[in-house]
Amino acid sequence: MRQKDIEHFKKILTNQLKEILVHAGDVVSGMTNPKEKLPDSADRATIETERKFMLLIRGRERQLAVKISKALLRIENGTFGICDKCEEEIAFKRLEARPVTTLCIDCKNREETYENAFGV
Repeated sequence: MRQKDIEHFKKILTNQLKEILVHAGDVVSGMTNPKEKLPDSADRATIETERKFMLLIRGRERQLAVKISKALLRIENGTFGICDKCEEEIAFKRLEARPVTTLCIDCKNREETYENAFGV
């Protein structure tokens, strides 16, 4: 992969990670409202449901942040864009769609076919 392409993906990944970290602070600060007094149990239930949903989203963002960090490490050690299974170069278009991917499209399709067939 060309250095220009590597820099392109490094910029994308770094920006995504920054966005997640900024958003994480917003979510946490919005959830720490000191002892809200809600007159109605339905209001309390609504707020609790919203908090659980925000925690679910935050968990997914945390997982994405880990994947982004790993992708940035692969950039640093020169293995970014190389399939973990077949060790072939991952197509640029696939990396554009999912820069954190570690598998080329053929290996990913085989993995999904196996998972679907065996319920893994």
